[in-house]
Amino acid sequence: MSRIKATFDKLAARGRKALIPFITAGDPDPGLALPLMRALVAGGADVIELGVPFSDPMADGPTIQRASERALKQGMSLRQVLSIVREFRAGDADTPVVLMGYANPVEAMGAGVFAAEAKQAGVDGVLVVDYPPEECVVFAAIIKAAGIDPIFLLAPTSTDERCGQVAEIGSGYIYYVSLKGVTGAGHLDLDEVARRIPAIRKKVGMPVGVGFGIRDAESARRIAAVADAVVIGSRIIEEIEKSPREQAAANVMAFMRGIRSALDEVAVSKEAP
Repeated sequence: MSRIKATFDKLAARGRKALIPFITAGDPDPGLALPLMRALVAGGADVIELGVPFSDPMADGPTIQRASERALKQGMSLRQVLSIVREFRAGDADTPVVLMGYANPVEAMGAGVFAAEAKQAGVDGVLVVDYPPEECVVFAAIIKAAGIDPIFLLAPTSTDERCGQVAEIGSGYIYYVSLKGVTGAGHLDLDEVARRIPAIRKKVGMPVGVGFGIRDAESARRIAAVADAVVIGSRIIEEIEKSPREQAAANVMAFMRGIRSALDEVAVSKEAP
C-alpha cells in the first residue's frame, strides 16, 4: 500500500480531513527547504506537495511564479529537488511527498530515469500539470511500476469522459481545481465546489483534494466539509515572502496550525450527535 493511500485511509478511519500544503523547492533558498518541510509537518500537514521550479508555470499565479523565479535563480533543478526529498525522507518515513510541476524537466531527464530516481529518493506521487491523462498513459504506467502515484487535475470544466480517463490511470488522490483561473485567484465559488465534489468522488473512486483560491481558515473549513483534502499553496508562499528568513519556518508552522484546527473542527462537528 502506498504512503498516500495509507495516509488517507488512516484519516478516514479517524474522521479527519487531509491538509496538503504546497511550497516551491528552493524558495527562498535551498537551505530553507528542509526546515520549511519539517515546519509543514509540525503544523499538521498530512501530505506535502513540493513544487519543482519551472520557468513557465502556466497554471500558477504571480505568487508561485515569483517562488519559481527565486528558486531558479538559486540554481534549483529537478535533481536537486529529489535530493531535498531524499534528505527529508531520512528523517521522516511517514509523510507522503508529491512532486508538482511541469513536463519539461521530467522529459529532459527521461521518464524511466526520473521514476527510478524519484523512487530512490522517497517520492510518493507526481502531479505533472501539463500532462493530460490521454497523453501520458505510458508515463503513468512507468511511475506506477516504480510504486509512485500519478496524480491528476480535474476542473469545473472537466467532462465525465475526462473524469473516467483520470480514474483509469490515476491513483493516490485527485486534485480538483476549484476555479477557472490560476493558483492564488480569489474568486472561489464554494457552492459550486460543494455541488461538484460528490459526483467526482463517485466517478473516480479515490479521495478528492481541493485547491486554488483557499486562503484562510474559513475557506478551508468550508471546503473540508465537502472534500477529502484541502490544498493550500499561494497563501503559504506569501507567508514565506513576508517573513524574515530566520522566522519563515516558525511563521509557516503557525499558519498551518490555524488551518489544521479549522479542518479538525469540521471532523468533530460531523461526528457529534
